[in-house]
Amino acid sequence: MRPRITVITLGVDDLERSLRFYRDGLGLPTQGIVGTEFEHGAVAFFDLQAGVKLAIWPRKNISHDSGISEGPPSPTAFTLGHNVASSAEVDTVMEQAGNAGAKIVKQAHATFWGGYAGYFQDLDGHLWEIAWNPHLHLAD
Repeated sequence: MRPRITVITLGVDDLERSLRFYRDGLGLPTQGIVGTEFEHGAVAFFDLQAGVKLAIWPRKNISHDSGISEGPPSPTAFTLGHNVASSAEVDTVMEQAGNAGAKIVKQAHATFWGGYAGYFQDLDGHLWEIAWNPHLHLAD
């Protein structure tokens, strides 16, 4: 696995309220809420440094996508997104994580948004999504 963090996703209870906080309160640049055409897709992205994005996504949708039940603050309140260059690389990283002792919580699969992704929890329970996004071009 190459050391590359591309998306930091925060689970939120009220997407509109959180959008106003980050956009209006903190001044982070965003295109606003996107993905509303998908049942569990509404999300807002903010540009950070060097291509890193901060995302806010309702906790219930993180729960749905990962397959982990929503509850009090838990692994679905925060995920780390690691984007790779191909679906085959998703499989490679997922296998590498499993071999290192991670718990695979959702096998890699085709996603509703046209990509390919899987989820694992590290040894402390933090949730990672390993994803290939055909619309995201990664710099080496």
